Amino acid sequence: MTASRAIVAFILGLLLTGCASLPASVERTPTTALTDTADTRLGQATRPLTSAHPGKSGIHPLVLAEDAFAARVVLAKLADRSLDLQYYIWHNDTTGQLLWQAIWEAAERGVRVRLLLDDANTGGLDATLAALDAHPNIEIRLFNPFANRGFRAGDFVSDFSRVNRRMHNKSFTADNKATIVGGRNIGDEYYGANMEVGFQDLDVLGIGPVVQQVSDEFDLFWNSASAYPAGTVLAPAKSDSAAMLREAWDKVHQNPDALRYLEAVRNTPLMAQLAGEKLDFEWTTARVLHDDPSKVLQPMDRSDLQMLPKLLQAMGQPKRELDLVSPYFVPGANGTRSLVELAQTGVKVRVLTNSLSATDVSPVHAGYSKYRGELLAGGAVLYELKSGSAVPPPDKEKGKDEDRARGLPGSGSRASSAASLHAKTFAVDRERIFVGSYNLDPRSAKLNTEMGVVIESPALAGHLSQQFDTTIPTRAYLVRRQSDGRGLEWIDVDPTGETRYSSEPGAGPVKRLWIDFLEILPIEWLL
Repeated sequence: MTASRAIVAFILGLLLTGCASLPASVERTPTTALTDTADTRLGQATRPLTSAHPGKSGIHPLVLAEDAFAARVVLAKLADRSLDLQYYIWHNDTTGQLLWQAIWEAAERGVRVRLLLDDANTGGLDATLAALDAHPNIEIRLFNPFANRGFRAGDFVSDFSRVNRRMHNKSFTADNKATIVGGRNIGDEYYGANMEVGFQDLDVLGIGPVVQQVSDEFDLFWNSASAYPAGTVLAPAKSDSAAMLREAWDKVHQNPDALRYLEAVRNTPLMAQLAGEKLDFEWTTARVLHDDPSKVLQPMDRSDLQMLPKLLQAMGQPKRELDLVSPYFVPGANGTRSLVELAQTGVKVRVLTNSLSATDVSPVHAGYSKYRGELLAGGAVLYELKSGSAVPPPDKEKGKDEDRARGLPGSGSRASSAASLHAKTFAVDRERIFVGSYNLDPRSAKLNTEMGVVIESPALAGHLSQQFDTTIPTRAYLVRRQSDGRGLEWIDVDPTGETRYSSEPGAGPVKRLWIDFLEILPIEWLL
């Protein structure tokens, strides 16, 4: 097709689909998390633990990617009454298919499955989602869906202000007794099944009062005006849809790479601890924070619907240290000013984000790079993750704490050849830590909905800060001002010594030029 014909086809597509709209009247049957789950397997397993720590939540960090996948599969297999799942992305790849199968099998056992998906990344999945939704025990709702199912560009042209607002929340809750909250979506790059790219990420598994807090958040979003029952926007499932799903799952189980991955999952530290009934929890106070779902329907300046003020209050004013990990770090003028003011009062401010060679979103890096000089001049310490800084496998001869200390804040694949930071976590004074979906950027603050958990935990917060002391300087570039004050330099530390770069390491001149161009565009509010 010639360029002119492609342009004509694109314009015709917009004309034909631009007038599509969401249904004006949608019947939503309100439902809430089940509470009569004390006699379930998870209820019985957690009761002795929660009874021994009244009022406290048990928190177990899911650091390794394969552990994080194993935990979700285990919860799906143990669920007796309900599964409530909320995600921004669910890929139709190996881990995505395996988890589709896990929730289908749970539904076959009579488990009620509620799946709330943001619709931004469901392109090509309509048939799969309709097939799953057709199961009598599975209900799917799409958050802020696209009206144009086959040509989504039409919505971006005709309804940009709406479809630009997304649900970025992530949680996985079984029987209202155990929950997983954090930064991981559903896809191979998040769980160590992608041999090319692995995201460094972090989740926590929680039991006790924190679970009901997550369930309350889920119910709020599930019953919101932006959550559309799948049947109101998707074409009906075909008569052979269940057979189609099973055929796809059979192919996954015949794939040698998938079989190798499943074998690795069976041998994870988490599975060994579960087999020995020795899974450790830290018993502490945990508080779930989240945006209001109506945030995506209201002007961006509605701070009463936003999570950020609540997050700042819950984390408290740093007195000694503030350690921030954010893959998409765009502090903006106000955020930069606040961080500099903290640093100038004597608070140690340290930030880990992606380097240009490691980022998967170049415009975000452009938004961040504008503030590096001011942050460094104000006393903040900046680290940028090296591309390919994959976390090595745990040493089975070492203890669990030593194993975790090997990794960055949230580990990617033990097999991937490249790594990109995806964890969103920060610690204050080695006392409190946040784990969730919230990036320190304008999109998380103003456009998307987010969630996470603030944990009173000197152990977890101290571990993150200790990584800044020890591990991060060897896995990330230290960014600092050149001695003449005219530019920046990147310091790469390895066992042989230091290497200094006067321009962004690992990125070619074309990519650096592209970032320079993006910096001058007025797009920060979109990042």
